[in-house]
Amino acid sequence: MSLQAEQPRYKPYKGAAAGWGALRSVTHAWLDSKQPFKNLRALLQTNQHGGFDCPGCAWGDSPEDGHIKFCENGAKAVNWEATKRRVDAAFFARYSVSQLREQSDYWLEYQGRLTEPMRYDRASDHYVPVAWDAAFALIAKHLHALESPHQAEFYTSGRASNEAAFLYQLFVRAYGTNNFPDCSNMCHEASGVALGESVGVGKGTVTFADFAHADAIFVLGQNPGTNHPRMLEPLREAVKRGAQVVCFNPLKERGLERFQHPQHALEMLSNGSAPLNTAFFRPALGGDMAALRGIAKFLWQWQREAEASGAPAVFDQAFIAAHTDGLDAYLTALDASSWDSLVKQSGLSLAEIEQAARLYRNAERVIICWAMGITQHHHSVATIQEISNLQLLRGNLGRPGAGLCPVRGHSNVQGDRTMGINERPPAALLDALERRFQFQVPRLHGHNTVEAINAMLEGQAKVFIGLGGNFAQATPDSPRTHQALENCALTVQISTKLNRSHLTCGADALILPCLGRTDIDRQAGGPQAVTVEDSFSMIHASHGQLEPLSALMRSEPAIVAGIAKATLGNRPVDWDALIADYARIRELIADTLPGFEDFNRRLQHPGGFYLGNSAGARQWNTAGGKARFMANALPASLLHAKVRQSGEQPDLILQSLRSHDQYNTTIYGLDDRYRGVKGQRRVLFVNEADIRRLGYEPGQKVDLLSLWNDGVERRVQGFTLLAFDIPPGQAAAYYPETNPLVPLDSIGAGSHTPTSKFIAIKLAASRGDAAIRLAQG
Repeated sequence: MSLQAEQPRYKPYKGAAAGWGALRSVTHAWLDSKQPFKNLRALLQTNQHGGFDCPGCAWGDSPEDGHIKFCENGAKAVNWEATKRRVDAAFFARYSVSQLREQSDYWLEYQGRLTEPMRYDRASDHYVPVAWDAAFALIAKHLHALESPHQAEFYTSGRASNEAAFLYQLFVRAYGTNNFPDCSNMCHEASGVALGESVGVGKGTVTFADFAHADAIFVLGQNPGTNHPRMLEPLREAVKRGAQVVCFNPLKERGLERFQHPQHALEMLSNGSAPLNTAFFRPALGGDMAALRGIAKFLWQWQREAEASGAPAVFDQAFIAAHTDGLDAYLTALDASSWDSLVKQSGLSLAEIEQAARLYRNAERVIICWAMGITQHHHSVATIQEISNLQLLRGNLGRPGAGLCPVRGHSNVQGDRTMGINERPPAALLDALERRFQFQVPRLHGHNTVEAINAMLEGQAKVFIGLGGNFAQATPDSPRTHQALENCALTVQISTKLNRSHLTCGADALILPCLGRTDIDRQAGGPQAVTVEDSFSMIHASHGQLEPLSALMRSEPAIVAGIAKATLGNRPVDWDALIADYARIRELIADTLPGFEDFNRRLQHPGGFYLGNSAGARQWNTAGGKARFMANALPASLLHAKVRQSGEQPDLILQSLRSHDQYNTTIYGLDDRYRGVKGQRRVLFVNEADIRRLGYEPGQKVDLLSLWNDGVERRVQGFTLLAFDIPPGQAAAYYPETNPLVPLDSIGAGSHTPTSKFIAIKLAASRGDAAIRLAQG
């Protein structure tokens, strides 16, 4: 049953990001889909007006028409979804769940698209076919049997459309709970919390067009070459026109160094490339807050010098006076932060911090971008508020070419939150739902992802419904998460492809196969479009282009409506009528949510429409009506108290990351081209000096153990040590393989986001594995 035996190889990659390497990789994925010519036609419609929105990341699109608008990983996502392979009743008759559990995550998804609804038969240990109506009735039966609606968890993946998400939250609130664990809880939750407190809106303030006007773009804790490859082009253009692109990342990722544009014939033929940064800083893991505060401290020093000499001000004093509160307390915090502590915690020298500060000061318009390298730490909310503080000092909000840019992952993770997928919903949303639909909505805060896992572990939650995603593998502390799902009376997975969540079953379990972004969605009123929101608050329509593999697959809105009707009947809406024509769903959205007025008409505009951003318009929806400087204390120690209480010093601090052949938990292959890794995933990137300091040799296999004072051994086995250009004391490895190392209660303060970018680990000799050497060169 093994799909691909691991044949470990490591050879540093010499090429630029994208270019010929990307074309070869896309061609392989295209041919491997088993329907290459159909998929090629579909690919040409990716992110085009009248086509479908890429099922990959949430990066926005250039307003220019006539250009190909997909990247390497977007093409992989399309071909991965639009495969001819099927996982049907015959497949499940052939393999038991126990047999499937022995396979890799890659093997499971590679088998193809789920094509018919299935129910787990515990007696035979096989999934067996079930009719749609019977599946809906089973869900309703379990939901009705609960003592309280709060005993059910309703998870959402960021790839669900606006229409599906709106129906989902409407159904769940009519059922009676705000239990909405969501994939955003594991990624940009810290951004939403931090920016909501600082500037009054938990979204980025910039648009795609702002990148063309920025004098400097700071990129923090982000690897766009793998995670958001379409971002490489505006970075390249910024460097080309003389703007500064300043990167903060411990690893020198190829997608932050050089770029070869696949659509530039001369560059491809000459095998040329363009630089993607003008300065590169490599902070300590968790040290970004100290680095940012150091930049602000230099600005404050120069501002005082300017005041003393009569030179032009460094701060934007008019902006600060008109639009902000809290400056004095923040300046006091800057004065209280010693240079010694900032240098030590940041991992940068004082000269490097000063260089970064001068680059920031010398730019009139600055955009600051960040991703998971910033959001998945214990002090992430404070770090993001430090980003906001820095921008407020220079008035870099609410004007062209400047602002805040959290770069989202899933293609509609931002839209799902806009639609109301929020376990702590704002009162205005709940009030609007009550006015429009005339039922009393639940006001009690629900569970986020970590809280939901704990509730299932403790037997307080007994039904889990997942609208997309791979909950079992995306979450931390994997053995405990798996046990939590297995504790449930019912688990329901609404999915396009087989994954480990389907094999981590409750007492009863359903697989409900849904259409993907590439599939034509035909309902009673004809082919339907859905909508998504990108990182720049642009709302796009998405029209599937390919015939579904099976008539038994249903759209996500139709599945949600089917569950809702079976559970609630025709309240608070006529669910069937909404599914017949999704324009009716959009009319309800327009009636309920601000910014969506005249939704259906505005959607016809090529490129969609801009939802707007209050902070981008210098309107501050904070308690005081102004943007707030947040005077957070620097962490006394980057090591969590439970690590310190363990009584051991970590050998290394580990960050988890994606390979280049991966998107979130979806693994397209076993290679990582930009890092030079082939045929393997269980590798640990470590500085060679650290490998030898710890008594090992490059190529040796080790086990990784995380430190946490709770009596639980968290261990993953058989990781090959790769000598890599990484700062001393740090390590990196892929998830989900390292998710078992992240303790469930190691979360961000104020965000509950798992701290996957800061894991204190020890190394141990691998259990039962002989040491090996890798060919390097």
